Amino acid sequence: MAWLETQLECTLKPKRIMLSEAVRLELDGYSDDPLIVCEAWAHQGTPKAAQKYKVMNDAMKMVLARSILGDQGRAILLFADDLAAKHFRGNTWQAAALKANRIEIFVAALPESLKTDIKAAQRLQYR
Repeated sequence: MAWLETQLECTLKPKRIMLSEAVRLELDGYSDDPLIVCEAWAHQGTPKAAQKYKVMNDAMKMVLARSILGDQGRAILLFADDLAAKHFRGNTWQAAALKANRIEIFVAALPESLKTDIKAAQRLQYR
């Protein structure tokens, strides 16, 4: 998130929006000036089918948050890898849906050592 803050020259903090007494919406990053909602995904490599739906779920969360907080705000999906973002920039229905809902895609420039650590954690998850 720090990389994106530098790019946008703002501070992004987690945000909880209560939709009702029992329902809440949690955002990875939020700025009120300028209005930005953000979800981040650290995955390295090409996403599997279920992972694509996780990203689209995050996108819908931002669409709802932006409708509550101010429709003119920016909505950003922050990826940690070009391969992970590729599907959402290509000729797919998901890419079209993101574009239609004004959801921007950024890919953070991470140090190779951090990418290696993330890949190692991913390998442990799939055992």
